Amino acid sequence: MTEAVLDSVVSAETPEGILLELRPAGLCVRCYAFLIDWLIRLAVLYGAAIAAALMGGFGVAFWLILYFALEWFYPVVFELRPQGATPGKRMLGLKVVMDNGLPVTPAASITRNLLRVADFLPFAFAFAVVSVLVRPDSKRLGD
Repeated sequence: MTEAVLDSVVSAETPEGILLELRPAGLCVRCYAFLIDWLIRLAVLYGAAIAAALMGGFGVAFWLILYFALEWFYPVVFELRPQGATPGKRMLGLKVVMDNGLPVTPAASITRNLLRVADFLPFAFAFAVVSVLVRPDSKRLGD
């Protein structure tokens, strides 16, 4: 009984009837992947801010659009690639997949990343942390 409670393997069956054993990522590795991705986005925004300062009002508009795009589309673009992971997740050996182990679909990736706001508000990812710690499959609200 104790082994089943401590085991983090989630079984999923593909449409072809193949049983897959998936190991959901825990809180620490997810946090490290998030921090790596955040630092990458921060470096891009910093570089763009230096360039935008030279362009005046147009540069500010460019920087704001870039900030919006990075915040909302950075994870989606990388999750829909064949590797199925942002650079931070890929560095730590993580991959975003559907519940059945298949690659994430565009609709699922967009929904998943839109729900990051629900995970973040109102207590800076507190709901996501509790969800990952409480659920046996380590899913956050957006997963």
